[in-house]
Amino acid sequence: MQILRRKPLNPPNLPDTLTEGHSQAVLVQGGTRVLMSSQVGVDTTGELAGPELPEQTEAALDNIERLLSSLGGDLFRVVMLRIYLAESARYDQQVVIEALKHRFPIAPPAATWLIVYGLAEPEWLIAIEAEAVLPGFALNSEMTVTVEK
Repeated sequence: MQILRRKPLNPPNLPDTLTEGHSQAVLVQGGTRVLMSSQVGVDTTGELAGPELPEQTEAALDNIERLLSSLGGDLFRVVMLRIYLAESARYDQQVVIEALKHRFPIAPPAATWLIVYGLAEPEWLIAIEAEAVLPGFALNSEMTVTVEK
């Protein structure tokens, strides 16, 4: 059994980002790193979850949670988020903060927020990339690609 240690860091000499639903940093030891493509506010069929930021934020986080679940993990395994917010939703950031605080009530991941002119589809308001660390994950030979220099 592989041991995974995860320690969120929020030093007192930096701003308190816990009020925004994320940590300043997360130390990780052990495990397998999982890099996830950005998830947007669509449901399992690819349809837009709703025209507003709250529905799209929840759908993006649901998609991250489903992806992790398919690998035997959960949201607690997330150590880093990159949040891309469309310019048109710039002033609705509190919606995202509340969703993060709800989904990551203890030991939240580190995060980077970016305001972008737009996303791939004009109706998309948010895209969230996630990095997670799973305690152990064995790749079978059909899934493994070896790159040699």
